[in-house]
Amino acid sequence: MRTHRHAALLAALALIAAQAAPAQDAELRIICSNGFRAAFEKLLPEAERASGRKAKVQFGASRNLKTSIEGGDEFDLAILTPSQIVQDLAKAGKIAPSTIVDLASVGIGVAARAGAAKPDVSTVAAIKQTLLAAKAIGYVQVGAATPVVLEMLDHLGIAQEVAKKTVYAPGAEQSMKNLADGKVDLALAPISEILPAPGVQLAGPLPAEFQKRVVLSAGIASATKNRDAARKFIQALTTADAAKTIEAAGMEVPTRTHRLRVERSN
Repeated sequence: MRTHRHAALLAALALIAAQAAPAQDAELRIICSNGFRAAFEKLLPEAERASGRKAKVQFGASRNLKTSIEGGDEFDLAILTPSQIVQDLAKAGKIAPSTIVDLASVGIGVAARAGAAKPDVSTVAAIKQTLLAAKAIGYVQVGAATPVVLEMLDHLGIAQEVAKKTVYAPGAEQSMKNLADGKVDLALAPISEILPAPGVQLAGPLPAEFQKRVVLSAGIASATKNRDAARKFIQALTTADAAKTIEAAGMEVPTRTHRLRVERSN
């Protein structure tokens, strides 16, 4: 009888503990910028193993993903560019500030159709002539590259001419497809979105006078029930092996001592 009472007591205590502990989901909900997609997909299996969770991933243009988060879409981890978007979401209470980690940075490049002669984009004069000669130019209207592109066009004094022949796309995948299909002659985008795209090639980065690298940052949702798993997922993206994969995708890894802002579990 005493043994039965002891077993019943342990069962009751276990039930109370389970009810007191925050419920955890079976998978991590991750929102990820298209700019990090090529590297992310290669790093995903190891990151899932490290976190102990399968990931459900939504890719897209960072500004569109930011709007979704602000609208109430639930997530556990966000990887967005530029890093200011993550900081804005932290100020809005959507991302825990102490969890923000810079994963990579990427430059802006010019893409041409695969097999075509690469246009010269190496100097200010060359890229101006190349842009004026193109019949149609594409880029993502609300993409990470857009502010850099617009600033360059203004500086070159050709913003109005280019605007008349610009084909906007909702995301990097469609922008590169437009180029591969011949709907545009050139496309401007983060280099990490150009390199993996089928049917296109990198003509070159923007000239140094216009080049601005955009930073991709990760942050854990303030309301997540899976904080420890999300923390382990981020850590898997910041290893030495992960850095090689990120660099192979056309990005650079931060050089400062290994991103100590990853939140430690209690």
